[in-house]
Amino acid sequence: MSIKVAIVGIGNCASALIQGVTFYQNVKDEDSVPGVMHTHFGNYKISDIDFVAAFEVNSGKIGKDLSEAIWEHPNCCEKFSDVPNLNVIVQPGPIHDGVAAHMYETFRVSENHKPVDIVETLKKSGADMLVNLLPVGSAKATRVYAQAALDAGCAFINCIPEFIASDPIWAKKFSDKGLPVAGDDIKSQLGATIVHRALVELFHERGLNIDSTYQLNIGGNTDFENMSAENRLATKRVSKTAAVQSLTPYDMPTRIGPSDYVSFLNDTKVCFIRINAHSFGNLPIEIDLKLKVNDSPNSAGIVIDLIRGVKLALDRKIAGSLESISAYAFKHPPTQVEDYIARSWVEEFIEGKRTN
Repeated sequence: MSIKVAIVGIGNCASALIQGVTFYQNVKDEDSVPGVMHTHFGNYKISDIDFVAAFEVNSGKIGKDLSEAIWEHPNCCEKFSDVPNLNVIVQPGPIHDGVAAHMYETFRVSENHKPVDIVETLKKSGADMLVNLLPVGSAKATRVYAQAALDAGCAFINCIPEFIASDPIWAKKFSDKGLPVAGDDIKSQLGATIVHRALVELFHERGLNIDSTYQLNIGGNTDFENMSAENRLATKRVSKTAAVQSLTPYDMPTRIGPSDYVSFLNDTKVCFIRINAHSFGNLPIEIDLKLKVNDSPNSAGIVIDLIRGVKLALDRKIAGSLESISAYAFKHPPTQVEDYIARSWVEEFIEGKRTN
């Protein structure tokens, strides 16, 4: 019962995901497992995940086995597991807008690599789904790969802040093809957005009125280097802001988004959250919080569930945007709800009580 997965973008997030599948491959139901929300997702174990295709533009990764490519520069994800040879050769993909002008040298982009036929490669690999891990700001490239997934008969998991699953036009394309799509913009397992949402929800539920809030993030991986160009950030700011603002019935001044690239932090992300509010007697209350995480493994902890959730949808012939797992796993899902509701939706989806 393997789940055949193709990946576009073999960066730090892919490295963490691939390491994680190896790290947790022998997990049993009765084990106490740190870092995993579902040892089984329906009838699927983590060890059922099988990587079958990979696409990249980095000349240092193209042509290498996927197990080797995840360690290539500029990847800096912490090594927490050895990865055996996967017998998957990383293929050259099209560039489009997947590489910002200031990132060509970092990503070691070579114009000498002719892109493969994505659709044909996906078909030949037998991939059930394509996971999009392109850099933030890859608007055209994301849509090229989404269309390729449609043409190849694959489901699509959109982990970046380009709106596919939450766009009714794209959702209909997948529905018409009888394929599921999940997205958009991955919400880390315990990252800045999920913590910020929990705090805002707590303030609101306890009767406090929020006056303003901000979330500032710094990091040293290529995600932050890429996002140092403001023109790559339009949808990212929309996605992260909507994820927090959607939890209150009133408008509140909000500033959320990447703040700076600090190279020596590598794959460490540091987040600063502040909430200014008024409480009983209209008296002020403030909270300041600092969160420090390994950035890429934080997202992999969610993607490892998403892959199995999308496979359940394929098995059950569910098509179009997956409302439950998207609300649970993404910042900009088709339907935005409180996290405890999204969690219950997922459990109902696993049990077959929800059709999407």
